Amino acid sequence: MDLSCVVLNDLHPHAFAETARAAEDAGVRTVFSYDHLSWRDLREGPWYAAVPLLAAAATATERVRLGTLVASPNYRHPVTFAAEVMTLDQLSGGRVELGVGAGTSAHDASVLGVPSLTPRERQDRFEEWTLLLRTLLSQRVTDVRGERYTAHDARNVPGPVTGVPLTVAAAGPRGMRFAARLGQGWVTYGEGEARPDDGVQEAVTRFTAPIGRFAALEGAGGVRKVALLGLDERGAYADWPRFATALAEAGYDEVCVHWPRPDGRGLPSGALAGVLATPALTTG
Repeated sequence: MDLSCVVLNDLHPHAFAETARAAEDAGVRTVFSYDHLSWRDLREGPWYAAVPLLAAAATATERVRLGTLVASPNYRHPVTFAAEVMTLDQLSGGRVELGVGAGTSAHDASVLGVPSLTPRERQDRFEEWTLLLRTLLSQRVTDVRGERYTAHDARNVPGPVTGVPLTVAAAGPRGMRFAARLGQGWVTYGEGEARPDDGVQEAVTRFTAPIGRFAALEGAGGVRKVALLGLDERGAYADWPRFATALAEAGYDEVCVHWPRPDGRGLPSGALAGVLATPALTTG
């Protein structure tokens, strides 16, 4: 498996870029940022936009891939977002790894005054949004009139360097089928919420349950499978070699952690060296 990380958006762009460089030096595959306008209990403090942060990281790094985890239709239009993604991909030399998801009903869903949607409506919107985004990123001129989104003579020139892979966040059957159909990547938080007192076996169980269902879907064999640990995950680090080995054996291609933070959340800083040295992981 590869090791990737989330660097949260509360870091100033200069500090974000420095952290991305440290993660690159450590050998992680991808540095992700959360594509939200604010987030959970960090809403009252600084919070910077994902694409500019990743642009800052692109200028400070050379090899590590850079991505959103995840962008959603909650406040993004495919035409304008495709232009941002293409520009970021050009700036980074083709290193963008685009995570996308349907979005939740949290603050990002209401900030523009859009009426509340049901889960089914959010998935309907997401599938149309994602397919148009993929089209925009794969051709120079796009004309599409959909149920929710229109692209009229939309230009995306020069386009991405070599193509931008999409990694789809999905938990339910319909979302998983959509991720398998796209055939690029799938990311999951696991099944259920992690509790502070969970041990490594609980952490393993949370992630092995959904991958079994996903792997059974037609088309899933060629999809990159990513396990994303929560910010306050603790059990997985109690016996990291065992946890990482179990994920690799279950079929995951990548595990993504939150980079160590000054507040002590995410990957414990004291555990970083041990995580990087785990035989089940590939780091450069």
